[in-house]
Amino acid sequence: MAQLVTWGSVFYAFAVLMEPLEAELGLSRAQTSLAFSLALLTEGLLAYPVGRLIERGHERAVMTGGSTLVALCLALHSQVHSVASFYAVWVGLGAALAGTLYTPAFAVVTRRFPSDFRRAIITLTFLGGLASTVFTPLSAWLIAQFGWRHALLFLAALNLALCVPIHAVILRGPASAPLRPAAPRAREPLKPYLLSPAFVLIGVFVVLMMGVAAALPAHMVSLLRETGLSESWVIAIPASIGLIQVLGRLVLYFFEHRFDIHVANRVIPSLIPLGLLALLLGTGHPWAALLFVFLYGLGNGMLTIVKGTAMAQYVSREHMASLNGALGVPMALARAGAPLLLGLLWNPESGYRTGLWLLLAVSVVAVLALWSAQRQVRVDAGQVQ
Repeated sequence: MAQLVTWGSVFYAFAVLMEPLEAELGLSRAQTSLAFSLALLTEGLLAYPVGRLIERGHERAVMTGGSTLVALCLALHSQVHSVASFYAVWVGLGAALAGTLYTPAFAVVTRRFPSDFRRAIITLTFLGGLASTVFTPLSAWLIAQFGWRHALLFLAALNLALCVPIHAVILRGPASAPLRPAAPRAREPLKPYLLSPAFVLIGVFVVLMMGVAAALPAHMVSLLRETGLSESWVIAIPASIGLIQVLGRLVLYFFEHRFDIHVANRVIPSLIPLGLLALLLGTGHPWAALLFVFLYGLGNGMLTIVKGTAMAQYVSREHMASLNGALGVPMALARAGAPLLLGLLWNPESGYRTGLWLLLAVSVVAVLALWSAQRQVRVDAGQVQ
């Protein structure tokens, strides 16, 4: 429930807030996109210290404090009247998200369910995946009825009333002991993995897909409006993506033991570029938007699991945490830069088409990088044999 509310009231509400906020404050699309990028950059840069606090047993303080900060920043957001205060609020929201979204939640779940953390993580993403389904229409209705400032106050109150007590109460129970620091000698064996082709290729895949996934939500409502769809479609389509994401995760939960995991890891990321291609080629047609919803939503829902496990499967399970940590800064930059770049590429004549073609090309490169990593692992295994 806390994941549903936090994702929905911050990450997905931004797309609905963008246009009325621009109209009142006189901001450009690039200026509003920069705020979202600043939040994602702040979240990424704080991920490592937040993770260390959780490892030391401070998960309750981290997540309760994060939800409190979300509520405070949303309330302050309702009072912004300048670009500087707008950016300051979103930097604060980025810090709050670092302590509340999937990254800290996955760490907490892994500590509390050490013997079955993969299925626990998939379970956690079920309700979180519905955030766009619930909060895109809810935010649109609140803005239409009460204005964007009062809508933000309602979202702030929701975080204060639900997320803060959930984290404060549920996380009171015991967790596993804080993880022991790695022995100094563990640092040396990590170097060959960092220099391996498989790590580089998986890194390219994860970073590029992270950028594509971060770029679209903030602009989703605006880019769909440009396709000529009715307002009901514009609100329904982002809301439907959440349902399809959950469907994809349900498929993994119940049937992953029947799949060849390597084939699944090739197919799942390929759904992202296929969805973007459908949206680009079928501009203005509801069937293309629905196909985009299905392909992008299904792929994005399952991609969370693929990105989270690829390093262990194709590089090193023993060093998974350290190897993923090495990608922390590139991932933060990709997540922060992608929404801003999409906003900069927007123009009144062609709208988002240039940016969407770029996202399509980037997602294709990411998929090819993952396929290449799989081939590299097979070659290395053959050489060992």
